Amino acid sequence: MRPSVFHYEDRSEATILKWLRFNENILLELFKPNTNIDPIDGRLLRVQAQLEVDKWRTLAEHTNSLRLYSGLISNALPSIFKADYLLTDEKANLLCQRFVAIEQLAIAARENLKKVSNGNLEIGLEDLSKTKDYLQKNLSEDLNTKAILKVCKNYDSNLAKALKSIESLQEYTTTTLQENAHSEASILGQQEYDRRLKLYTDSELTSIKIAEMALNEIQTVKSLMAEISKRYVTEAYPNKTLPKSDLEIIYWALADMEKDAPLNSEDYLQFWQQLAEDAVTFIEEKDIATLPKNETLRIQTAPESAGPAARIGWVASAPPFDPNPMTTLNLPSIPETLPQQEQIDFWASFNKPFNRMIVIHELFPGHYMQLKISRETPHPIRMLFPFGIYIEGWATFTEKVLLDAGWEAGDHLTLLAHLRKRLENANRSYTSVQVHCNGWNQEQVMKFSTETSLLAPQFAKSLWGRIENSPMQLTSYYLGGAQFTELLENEKERLGGEFDLKLFMDTVMKAGPIPINEFYTIFKNTNPN
Repeated sequence: MRPSVFHYEDRSEATILKWLRFNENILLELFKPNTNIDPIDGRLLRVQAQLEVDKWRTLAEHTNSLRLYSGLISNALPSIFKADYLLTDEKANLLCQRFVAIEQLAIAARENLKKVSNGNLEIGLEDLSKTKDYLQKNLSEDLNTKAILKVCKNYDSNLAKALKSIESLQEYTTTTLQENAHSEASILGQQEYDRRLKLYTDSELTSIKIAEMALNEIQTVKSLMAEISKRYVTEAYPNKTLPKSDLEIIYWALADMEKDAPLNSEDYLQFWQQLAEDAVTFIEEKDIATLPKNETLRIQTAPESAGPAARIGWVASAPPFDPNPMTTLNLPSIPETLPQQEQIDFWASFNKPFNRMIVIHELFPGHYMQLKISRETPHPIRMLFPFGIYIEGWATFTEKVLLDAGWEAGDHLTLLAHLRKRLENANRSYTSVQVHCNGWNQEQVMKFSTETSLLAPQFAKSLWGRIENSPMQLTSYYLGGAQFTELLENEKERLGGEFDLKLFMDTVMKAGPIPINEFYTIFKNTNPN
């Protein structure tokens, strides 16, 4: 990380062409017989190189995305201040280099950009405006606060050139680009969807097949939800008559689940901190997996400055090779200044049974634990280029593993929350296909998600933006979870009484985020039968 921070992205046409040739040469080398590389690492490298060639040659994002440049321009200086492994004088000298990088990025944008969408243009201009204001009004104050001196050579002239280049890019954007801007073309169409799905999954899976699989899963899980809901209602209300329809019974149980909700952000944070401790204890007592020795986890409430992301929360993991690899779980939050009913509805979506299940997914042995252990792998390629379906698939899969082992045993509502999440995962895949291949609009997605897939309104509302922006990633929850479940059942059948769950879990995490079908060979070699 230390040497790389003294360089910054270059989006000039010459550099992009050089990068394309580099990736195409990588692909040629990987397809040669007897290539001297671990076969799994080679596969990951091939997938990544193919994605890079697709990004820069087929999709040509450098010609149609202002944000590709504005994002780098806006992050050029903040990334220096965040680099706590640098000395103060190193940061001071690096400032001048970043001013030059900003100038070069702005020049490249003017030279490369041909036509952008209205939405991309609007956000890109906002990035540029904020950066310009920061450089003019707040940079000096930040330098004083952080005791960074303006000691680098040509500080003033480099800063002036950076500002002028941003202004020139703004002018080019508001004239030439704005005149040719077009409406968002966010719908891929079936042919393009299938092409990208093939690249993403490194398989021959098609949109038609995944939609069929996801719809079957939706129907299967709804039946399971009806069974567990009947069990819950019968035990909780022994003197009441059950409704005739399964859907009414499910809604009854879900309503009770949503009533068991946090009161506010403070209550939610305390609840999660206790949940994390309980999950660690459970994994240890049940001997499910080997826990990491040193915990590097911080749990906090998502800052309101995160915008829409604050409503759903996220896990912020340190990048590969970070010398201080802290992971931060940013819990969903809502301002207490909003109307009371809106807050109540929000917390109902993030109810306590849901969190008792999702702590498995997010922390132990899900995302946090898996990422922490994968840092210890001797394969840097797996850290840099993780296989997408593995990441969400593993976290999804671990929910069922712990529930089957007795986590929250007897709590029907926690199991119901898991089934609802499983239903949501299948719904993500299904609606992703329907929007991009069959022309569904936002209203159709909302209706299907809430009425057929029984999503909480909080999650259904946020789905449309993700379908537009991350259609492939949305399939990873269901696909990955299903592939890991199939792998587990195969191993249990193959080994019979010799099957060891802890060995299974440890092997998957230690191998790192690789294509899931590679584990069949790994396990066969690890546990010959």
